[in-house]
Amino acid sequence: MTIAHRPSVTKAVIPAAGLGTRFLPATKATPKEMLPVVDKPAIQYVVEEATSAGLTDILMVTGRNKRPLEDHFDRAYELEELLAGKGDQDKLAKVRESSELATMHYVRQGDPKGLGHAVLCAEPHVADQPFAVLLGDDLIDPRDPLLAKMIEVQGELGGSVVALMEVDPEDIHLYGCAEVKPAEWPGGRGVDQGEVVRITDLVEKPDREAAPSNLAIIGRYVLDPAVFEVLHETKPGRGGEIQLTDALVELAKRTPGRGGPVHGVVFKGRRYDTGAKADYLRAIVRLASEREDLGPEFRDWLRAFVTTELPEMGY
Repeated sequence: MTIAHRPSVTKAVIPAAGLGTRFLPATKATPKEMLPVVDKPAIQYVVEEATSAGLTDILMVTGRNKRPLEDHFDRAYELEELLAGKGDQDKLAKVRESSELATMHYVRQGDPKGLGHAVLCAEPHVADQPFAVLLGDDLIDPRDPLLAKMIEVQGELGGSVVALMEVDPEDIHLYGCAEVKPAEWPGGRGVDQGEVVRITDLVEKPDREAAPSNLAIIGRYVLDPAVFEVLHETKPGRGGEIQLTDALVELAKRTPGRGGPVHGVVFKGRRYDTGAKADYLRAIVRLASEREDLGPEFRDWLRAFVTTELPEMGY
């Protein structure tokens, strides 16, 4: 299939059915995706990233107790009328912003059978078009447009594209890991030559000594629709879950026109991890420190806290 006839990426899928048990009790009645990162829920950053890359048709794969996600991206007429009546245009604009970002769709995953199963739930909506998958635990700084680069590579080379990031080799056992070789990518079109690699294998959380590289998979994918065919045949793996990684390993073996190959874009920009408590707190501190409205005062407080209060507390 030539570039001229290759379908463009227009849809994004955001899996959001997890229970968020690492953040209990905060997530007992509130979805983890709605926990605030400064003054916006984490999920809004993800939707904003998709729309910034031109993907305004978004399917969110949800589960039980996820109704607040739908409410957040819907209109809030009573609140809007209250703010309009008070003449508070700044808050009114912030309230309306989330409901005007994209055309949102929702589907229930039902059984928690893993990321591969969540992606499979999107098949009726996506059909035979390439699509993006964005995981909510990874927030990508808008100044480093990763997803747009991945869409560019997929449009040029076809198949699927996975986001990769170099990590300390001592930590690679915490991630899915990619075995790679050089890709036939000349550079240009906004993506440098060294950013694109050809993926030959993927290993989920390998032993440090057996890891084929220090390139970890982070939560961004642009997938060929052939992934659905493979996922239908993928047997449950660890924990009884259907792993997206297993399907990508199969696609990496295929030729163009059959759903392959699989490439990686090596990301060297700013990424904020909200998947664990300490990482979530670090993400808030970093983002708040850079805000024009909050940054100056917050940085002054943080500097005083680190240099004065922490030593007084014995740390």
